[in-house]
Amino acid sequence: MRRFLRGWRSWIDVLFERSYRMKMGEIWQPGFNIFMVNEPQWVRRILVGNAPDYPKHELMHRMLEPLLGSSIFTTNGEVWARQRRLVDQALGHARLKRVFPLMRDCVDDMLSRMDTKADGEPFDIDAEMTYVTADIIFRTILSEKLSSTDAATIYEAFVEFQHHAQRSMMLSMYRLPSFLPRRASARSAVKIRAVLARLIAQRFEKRNAPEQPEDILSALIAARDPHTGDGFGYEELVDQVCMLFLAGHETSASALGWSLYLTAQCGHMQSRMLAEIDTEVGARPFEYGDPKALELTRDVFREALRLYPPVGFFVREALQTHCMRNKTVPKGSPLLISPWLIHRHQSLWERPNEFDPDRFGTPAGKASLKCAYIPFSAGPRVCPGAAFASQEAMLILASVVRRFTLAPVAERVPKPVGRVTIRSENGIWIRLMRRPAEGR
Repeated sequence: MRRFLRGWRSWIDVLFERSYRMKMGEIWQPGFNIFMVNEPQWVRRILVGNAPDYPKHELMHRMLEPLLGSSIFTTNGEVWARQRRLVDQALGHARLKRVFPLMRDCVDDMLSRMDTKADGEPFDIDAEMTYVTADIIFRTILSEKLSSTDAATIYEAFVEFQHHAQRSMMLSMYRLPSFLPRRASARSAVKIRAVLARLIAQRFEKRNAPEQPEDILSALIAARDPHTGDGFGYEELVDQVCMLFLAGHETSASALGWSLYLTAQCGHMQSRMLAEIDTEVGARPFEYGDPKALELTRDVFREALRLYPPVGFFVREALQTHCMRNKTVPKGSPLLISPWLIHRHQSLWERPNEFDPDRFGTPAGKASLKCAYIPFSAGPRVCPGAAFASQEAMLILASVVRRFTLAPVAERVPKPVGRVTIRSENGIWIRLMRRPAEGR
């Protein structure tokens, strides 16, 4: 009962200090047990080596289906394989170089909005990161600029969706009726899907017309399965775009909010980042390829992903009864792999709770990066938009640091909560000051 009440607010609250030391744990639930797997060898076996034997568990589908439908985030087997082939084909056409100017335009608009708040007064950066990442997804997928009205609708609806989806999952895990929070999460999902479906429907009806925009939606419509020759129907298309929207906007917004919070705590790190930007880019506008040259900015983002991975856990299902670390794992058991735990595990990282972007240049840090770092998952179900998200995040981080000095707000410490993604329950508050104009 104590665990249930803690998890009602956030699954992070269910964890104990020993959770960050154990290699494998077992949580007893009514009717079944959940196995928490932290050992890198088994994590790799589940996600990479023997991935077909560990499909996604129905708990994830049940929680996310109202928003994502039957998309590659929730499906399994041949359905997933077909969808993944089509999505990979579409994203392959959307080259990072081609979308970079669209990203840069969105970031320029973001900087203009942030200029109005660069007076040293505290403000919540979380909402702005949600706006800019959603705007980037709108422009690159749909060739549409996101209005402030739609941005507010999406932000508020997703906060509601996460709140109710978490409670729905907790009730399902305890074999309790979950129809009320499921109905509430579905209402929130409808608001988000309606914004996207309206635009998708217009484009789908005109899919055979000449001179279609060269964006990700066009690539999804045109994608054909090399095995069957078929493509996505309208409902499938909406599901996949909703999945890409969540993966490309909500997770990026979460990661960027925490990145800016951590950067605001470290004035010396900002100075080093700024010096690197001045050396590699100077005062000119950012161009494609510039983010790759900003190694410190990359490591700041890496470290933020380590401490605050947007998706805090993956749930897989054991297709067969087998032994794992001297424990019998019955067929059908949920296996929980948590980047939040693995990235903060005391035996896998030095000073696991400290923010230290320089750790990735040390032998220990490089070893941990190789075996205990999975912010985008791993194996065949690795995030298809990882490169897109990294380019977007580094451009935003570098642009903000070049334009502003960031400072923390001591009286407003963020409180991480684990729901669909890891967000701050009370926002992420920082102070912004405009840097001197000369040279920038």
